[in-house]
Amino acid sequence: MKKISILALHLGYGGIEKAVVSLANILSERYEVEIACCYKMYEKECFTLNDKVKVRYLMGDLKPNKKEFLELVKSHKFIGAFKEGLKSFKILSLKKRNMINYIKNCDSKYVIATRDVFFDWLGEYGKSDTIKIGWEHAHYHGNMKYADNIVRCSKKLDYLVLVSNNLKKYYYEELRGNKCRCLYIPNVIDNIPDEVASLKSNRLVSVGRLSPEKGFLDLVKIYKKLNTTVPLDIIGDGSEREKIETYIKNENIKGITLHGFRDKEYIDKILNKSSVYLMTSYTESFGIVLIEAMSHGVSPVAFDDAEGAREIISSGRNGYLIKNRNFDAYVKKVNDLLNDYSLRKRLGKEARNDSKNYTSDIIKYKWFDIIEGKYEKKKK
Repeated sequence: MKKISILALHLGYGGIEKAVVSLANILSERYEVEIACCYKMYEKECFTLNDKVKVRYLMGDLKPNKKEFLELVKSHKFIGAFKEGLKSFKILSLKKRNMINYIKNCDSKYVIATRDVFFDWLGEYGKSDTIKIGWEHAHYHGNMKYADNIVRCSKKLDYLVLVSNNLKKYYYEELRGNKCRCLYIPNVIDNIPDEVASLKSNRLVSVGRLSPEKGFLDLVKIYKKLNTTVPLDIIGDGSEREKIETYIKNENIKGITLHGFRDKEYIDKILNKSSVYLMTSYTESFGIVLIEAMSHGVSPVAFDDAEGAREIISSGRNGYLIKNRNFDAYVKKVNDLLNDYSLRKRLGKEARNDSKNYTSDIIKYKWFDIIEGKYEKKKK
């Protein structure tokens, strides 16, 4: 049986981590799969792994200590911060050493790297007969330094898999003449739920990491402009939670519930009670939760600077895309949906139908084609 290794930073909460678990489960249908993780963030993986998938943690109990370091700096405890800084340096050095050692000694025929630095190490230290695959999830969003680094780190790989077709087109041109072949394979959703949201009672929902690029503070400001009693559920956690909570309190905004991190079952229950999905990301190469909301028949509203949303949402057919981060235009489209059940129903039906293009039953064969060497045969 062919063996595949997936190089991951951790298996905590996050879009990449969810995608890693989904891919590992898919590949384990046919192959032996091992995930090599730098950090064990929680006692149990945050997403459900198939029992056949092996997980190897490379750092023991060591975890990133950025939060502790920043708290000490904020408290002006500089001696403690200095010690945490030294600890951080040690952790990062061990991360590099341990991952490179894994790559050098890995007996897998196929190795999939999920971060740009892993692309670099895999290309440099991977065995000559290993099929080296980079799996890029982020959009460079005008950051040419980042894009150039992806190109540099990918030149020694056999494949660069992109979750966005626009990214595939860009990196194809940038890597022309190198051995690395660019492929478009979108992320997958685990299943299409049998039950569809009724959409009869209004409820707004958004899911994601509470970090600056996800735009959740903008979402709260938009909700304030809506001037509605319709509840808004925000599911997720992150570095901006305190700032968001402070803004909600200072502006005396009622109706928002911050749920924190929750498992898929919990998220599915909320989505099934919702009528409109809100996305305010500044950048998004692919939105798994966006697709999951659509699979429940919930139509989305998103800003068009989230690149992945532009490939998924057909404005006016299965949701709405808002140009130029125009808050007033966003508010109008949300109100249109809240005030028109037949519109919600029509767009939601199209959204659910479109979500079926991203199920594992369809997408898995694109990965199987790589492992079975079909792209190699096409090269010849």
